[in-house]
This record gives sequence, C-alpha cells and structure tokens, in this order.
Amino acid sequence: MFSTLLAFLGACTLIAASPGPSTVLIIRQSLQSRRAGFMTVLGNETGVFVWGVVAAFGLTALLTASEMAYDVMRVVGAVVLVVFGVQTLWRARHTRGGMDDGGAREAARSGWASYRTGLLINLANPKAAIFAMSFLPQFVPKGAPHLPAMLGLAALWAVYEVGYYSVYVWCVGRMRTLLSRAGVRRRLEQVSGGVLLLLGVRLALDN
Repeated sequence: MFSTLLAFLGACTLIAASPGPSTVLIIRQSLQSRRAGFMTVLGNETGVFVWGVVAAFGLTALLTASEMAYDVMRVVGAVVLVVFGVQTLWRARHTRGGMDDGGAREAARSGWASYRTGLLINLANPKAAIFAMSFLPQFVPKGAPHLPAMLGLAALWAVYEVGYYSVYVWCVGRMRTLLSRAGVRRRLEQVSGGVLLLLGVRLALDN
C-alpha cells in the first residue's frame, strides 16, 4: 500500500509538472494577485476531483463511447481556451503601467470569479475526463473496494495538486515587483495568451 501511494504521488507530480492550460491559467491569474491565483487553483482541483468521481462511477466511459458527446465537449473546451487566450492578449495590448486598468479590475474581482475560471477550464477539457478514467484505476490496491478507493485517490490527487500549484502562486507573488513592470508583465501576458489560444486551436482540430 505504501509503495503504491508513493508511486501515485510521483505520478501526480509528473502530471502537475506537465505544461497545460491549467498551469498557464494559474500563472496568468497569479499575475493579478495571490488570491486570484490560489482561488484558480482551488477551482481547477475541484474539476480534477469531479472528473475523478465521474471516473469512479464509470460515467467517463459514456463520454469515450459517444463520439458526438466527446466532440461537443471538445469544441466547447476549445472555445473556452480561445476566449481566455484572446482576452489575455487584449489585456497585454492595453498594458500601460505596472498594472493596467484591466489588471486592476481583475485583481479586484471576487475570489469566486477566479474559482469559477479554474473550474471552467478544467471541466471544459474532455481529455481530463478520459485521463482520469485511465489514470486512477492503475493505483487501486488489489482486493480493495473499487469505488471507495477511486474516490479516495481522486481526493488525494486534488489535494496534492493544491499544494503543488500553490508553490507556483507563491513564486509568482515573490517575484511580483519584477513581474509588475509594464514590459515584463506585457510579455508574460502575451506568452500566456498565445499559449492558451494555441491550445484551444489544437483542441478544436484534434480528432
């Protein structure tokens, strides 16, 4: 059991370290404030747990079996990523000072808005659902009740990633003085916006 747990946490670390839309979004939101970044992390990990629960009950298989359902989710996810990418590029274009007007409004937004953003990005990604279905069962101990074990692993996965991504939020906060400079901030917004846009296009074209 202990070796299985270590292997699971190691796999979770590799997954979290792999760049993707959630990572880009968390860094982008952390540029606004630590609160926005942390609430985005919580939203994203709520999505991780939701997909874990869906996988535990075997409902993800329905998404895999239905090409239409998968395509609908894929297109919706692509639209969400493209919209966030365009918004970020627009904000970068209009950055004038250490924090542009849009950035100030973003920082002042409710933490729940950042939470919803993180949740939306995760739930709009059908690949996250299918990955949870293929990932979690590999670590269910032999002889253990399948459903409780899957739910426990999903919860552990989400909690572990909260800690992992909180390090990103903390690091961005520590570098806030440097990152708040107009030129640096604009460049980071351009990069994150471009990455989100490209990820959205790739998801839309994926078959």
